[in-house]
Amino acid sequence: MGFRKLINSKKLLSFFAAFMLLGTNLLMAQTAAAGAAQEEAPKVDWTGVAYYVAIFFLICLGVAIVGKILKIYDLTLKMQGKKGIKWNSIMAVICIIFLVVGLYGAYWSFTEQGSMTLPEAASAHGVKIDEMFTVTTVLTMIVFFITQILLFGFLFQYRHSDKRRAHFLPHNNTIEKVWTIAPAIVLTILVVFGFFTWQKIMNSENLKDDINIDVTGHQFAWELRYPGKDGILGPKDFRLVTGANNLGVNFKKKSSFDDLKVDTMYLPVNKSIRLNILAQDVIHSVYMPHFRVQLNAVPGLPTFFKFTPTITTAEMRTKLDDPKFEYTLYCNKICGGSHYNMQKVVRVVSEAEYQSWLSRQKPYLNDALRKELHFAAANNEQSGASTNRLALNN
Repeated sequence: MGFRKLINSKKLLSFFAAFMLLGTNLLMAQTAAAGAAQEEAPKVDWTGVAYYVAIFFLICLGVAIVGKILKIYDLTLKMQGKKGIKWNSIMAVICIIFLVVGLYGAYWSFTEQGSMTLPEAASAHGVKIDEMFTVTTVLTMIVFFITQILLFGFLFQYRHSDKRRAHFLPHNNTIEKVWTIAPAIVLTILVVFGFFTWQKIMNSENLKDDINIDVTGHQFAWELRYPGKDGILGPKDFRLVTGANNLGVNFKKKSSFDDLKVDTMYLPVNKSIRLNILAQDVIHSVYMPHFRVQLNAVPGLPTFFKFTPTITTAEMRTKLDDPKFEYTLYCNKICGGSHYNMQKVVRVVSEAEYQSWLSRQKPYLNDALRKELHFAAANNEQSGASTNRLALNN
């Protein structure tokens, strides 16, 4: 009712007509005045949100005006003793048009958007996720096409007709059972399938050969920490965070001394990887789409995700025929203005390449941190003591 009053408002229509007239005059005046200086005039961005909102309201207004004209035409026919417009038939035809356009839109979405889907899953659990996604999509699409065709097809076929009388069906037990039991069976299959898949993916069992990697997010970067020769990551404490020790590694524990700080995440193929996910300020999200990995990084709540990469970077480059392809670690939460900076290259290599790369990495305990922790002085004293001992021996 409110919308009808709005459309029928003479003041609003008069205002809109005056606005259009004024706008047209201004546009014509600007076009004439621009003349030779047209090349130097700043370009107008017509693709803004306001442009599309204005287009939407203009289309709505156009539909309302056409409807009003048809209504007047219909009343005129009736006043002349003729049959009015068959609105039911018009609505039925519109339903069929909507069905055809909608089905074509679904087809277009699959063909256009489908070409932008991710390549083959590069992790063991990623294959299972893709299988679950495919099964769910196929089932829902079957239901979608059947229900939409029946819905709009029935609206067209059984539109109002003076020659046909509607049958009143208050209740039917058979129909109630069919549309209750059938969806229940399908949903149960999907839920059970998803439950077992989730159980396999979220495997929390610690294996001896697991490679532990710390992934810490902060605005706006990821910090990567690998264990050293002992294979153990040193403990951390947020109270120890400083400029040099930006992860707050606790160097009272020996296991911290050989930890490595790296810029690129290297992963050996077919090895179990455990990502220890942390955040220092706001919520981030570790997102590695090619491995079908995504898990939030929440401040104060360490989480982890285990997966096994199965396709090396070199193999994926060959599969995609893209020599520059790289796996990437993203942040999947809009965590601030420079959120897009939170990217890391992930490279899956053979075990030999991984060990070779690992041997070239620098320890997290660098010179600046040694100085801050007074390790340098201690080492010098130790070195001096050793020199004196040698002198005494001589």
